[in-house]
Amino acid sequence: MTGNVKKIKLTDRSVEFLRQVEEISGEEITVCEQCGTCSGGCPFVEEMDITPSQIMRKVMIGQEDVLQSRTMWICASCFTCTIRCPRKLDVSKVAEALRQIELRLAIDEIDLNDISENELEKLPTIAIVGAYRKLTG
Repeated sequence: MTGNVKKIKLTDRSVEFLRQVEEISGEEITVCEQCGTCSGGCPFVEEMDITPSQIMRKVMIGQEDVLQSRTMWICASCFTCTIRCPRKLDVSKVAEALRQIELRLAIDEIDLNDISENELEKLPTIAIVGAYRKLTG
């Protein structure tokens, strides 16, 4: 049986990520017992690429690739998970914390300085403003 067991090595960075999520969310994530009740009751789980319980597990072991998941953006903060959780953890607060971490990275998808004078004259102002708001951090 030990051949199927995968050891998880926590690094300083993974612990730091866990602590950051806990600080922003106000939730003690390590008390999650991975029962799956949050995933079983979530009305949007079918649309998620990973389940709410998988989000909790990935955060618990400091896997920052959880930030690439669509799940944190799909969470509607309906609190079904919180009501059903035997540990009274609020998974929606964890999802919100992950959204905040991702947004704080402030990754710019476009550079307004790259738009030529000709394009600036032709493009509607609302399109430039909308792109700036949507595609810059």
